[in-house]
Amino acid sequence: MMTAPVRGANETREVPARSDTYGLRDIDRGLVVTFILLLLLGLTVLYAASYYNAQDNGDALSEVYSQLMGIAVGAAGMAVLLRIDYHVLRKPWLCNGLLGLSFLLLVLVAIPGVGRLLNGSRRWLRLGPVSFQPSELAKYAMILYLARALSQRSRDVTRFFTGLTPLFILPGAMFLLILLQPNLSTAGSILIVAAVMVMLAGARWLHLGLVGAAGLALGTFYAFSEDYRRARLMSFRDPFAYMTNEGYQLSQSLLAFGSGGLFGMGLGMGRQKFAFLPYPESDFIFAVVGEDLGYVGCVAILGVFAAFIFFGLRVAIRCPDRFGSLLAGGITCMVGVQTVLNVAVVIGMMPTTGLPLPFFSAGGTSISILMCAVAVLMNISRDKTGL
Repeated sequence: MMTAPVRGANETREVPARSDTYGLRDIDRGLVVTFILLLLLGLTVLYAASYYNAQDNGDALSEVYSQLMGIAVGAAGMAVLLRIDYHVLRKPWLCNGLLGLSFLLLVLVAIPGVGRLLNGSRRWLRLGPVSFQPSELAKYAMILYLARALSQRSRDVTRFFTGLTPLFILPGAMFLLILLQPNLSTAGSILIVAAVMVMLAGARWLHLGLVGAAGLALGTFYAFSEDYRRARLMSFRDPFAYMTNEGYQLSQSLLAFGSGGLFGMGLGMGRQKFAFLPYPESDFIFAVVGEDLGYVGCVAILGVFAAFIFFGLRVAIRCPDRFGSLLAGGITCMVGVQTVLNVAVVIGMMPTTGLPLPFFSAGGTSISILMCAVAVLMNISRDKTGL
């Protein structure tokens, strides 16, 4: 049997090379099952959350059709990514190219007249009939860059100034560009995932604590630097005292959870989406879950998310290749961080900010990019040469 070297943190060992005979049956089954469940649950809840507002477009299924188009594009991307060796993603031209493209798109979206302004934020670029959010691509391009950088044998993350600090230069620059949109939640999720990946690579807790303290100080300054941000921060503490402005959306979200109770009002039967809860199909779609399916439904869906994250982390742990392990860990962590932040906002544990719930929130380009990232995770799960 042919062998190929796999480089770990401090060693090179011989393991069987990947064979072209790997197929769909070799993918982690738990990952596949939870992925399909999340897609189906997401489409079902999206219809329940969007059919009322979608009637303004003449078709109650318009949001679902748009999501299905994104899923179709994502499925095509998955078909391609599952047929290649994931080590191809480590090539400098591809990794650096995706990162450079992400920075270019983030700069373009920040330019008035080029980026599309919606609800006070400039987060979208229009490509023909399609609106594209560059930060969605940027998140996974940064994960790929970090996985490649951290898997280099010359990289010693236990050294603060020469090993760890340079790794945060590009994530920090991306953080600032996304912050200009403004989109603190997405920008923050990139730094959180970067910190987790560096931790997985063996960085010292003291050094990570220093980086975290600097990030917290920056976030606090940003939150209090504008009047509307201060108002939003105060409103999340007592949203019902600010129902006429900043606290309105969160108040309606909490009312939805209260109406749902233990078992919910029934799928599609909740009332908050009837022009009370703003944008129930996107950032606050989990409030629709709470009202329609109740506490039991919320726990069940979060349980599927937890299972997906478990299987993703299992792939990262089992992967014999350091690059694949870090890449799998970063992708899984991004899904987990987004889920936690979205749910925390919707139930009032964090200040209100715009961050979609993976697999559920409406967004064709978002779901297609997410599916491609999951395809990479599935591809890595086939590499069992180290087991």
